[in-house]
Amino acid sequence: MEFYFQIDMNEKLYVRNPEDTDLGRKIIQFSIQMIFETGIEGFTFRKLAEAVGTTEASIYRYFENKHRLLLYIVAWYWSWLEYLVSVHTQNMSDPAMKLKKIISFLVEGDESNMAFKHIDKALLHQIVIAEGSKAYLTKHVTKDNKDKLFKPYKDLCASIARVILEVKPDYPYSRTMASTIVEMAHLQAFFLTNLPSLTDFCNAKDKWKICLFLENTVFASLNT
Repeated sequence: MEFYFQIDMNEKLYVRNPEDTDLGRKIIQFSIQMIFETGIEGFTFRKLAEAVGTTEASIYRYFENKHRLLLYIVAWYWSWLEYLVSVHTQNMSDPAMKLKKIISFLVEGDESNMAFKHIDKALLHQIVIAEGSKAYLTKHVTKDNKDKLFKPYKDLCASIARVILEVKPDYPYSRTMASTIVEMAHLQAFFLTNLPSLTDFCNAKDKWKICLFLENTVFASLNT
């Protein structure tokens, strides 16, 4: 089922909004495919232009550089994930079940049949696992933060922190735990595929075990 989901992205992420034109949407579509295949290090605007069938100069009319493009697609993912968390937990009365649902989304990604023409959610989830931290582990992170480029990530963590406080209202480290859950989910998924000696999980079928490990870790810390 094709799904329309409009996110108001930070205007400082782009030169021209890629959602406004067919070329812009193709740039997003092919950049997700290529970053998944080559990583951000092997990804260039020249290669992207060849894949899209346009000029390198045309790519620069939309994005200042490849790091801003990475920030854009990662920010889109965080906004989409926060939307999913909101929709799928709003009718849950048990905050512990809400937290388990959030952990499942972080580890498994969105496995619904909602689809987008120019955004492959499954590939984007893998990009966030492998490349997401590169969006903020930079020397210019302070300036990017002042420009509110990480707001979608912060908003998601704030939503998770609120659920943690629903589980245990006097827990003093809700924001720390929220960001830890996100990063642990992605690190363990990355280790499973790339550095298996750093984890006890062996293959993609073990993702449910990652969920269980995170649940045990979180609820043990919350003493519930």
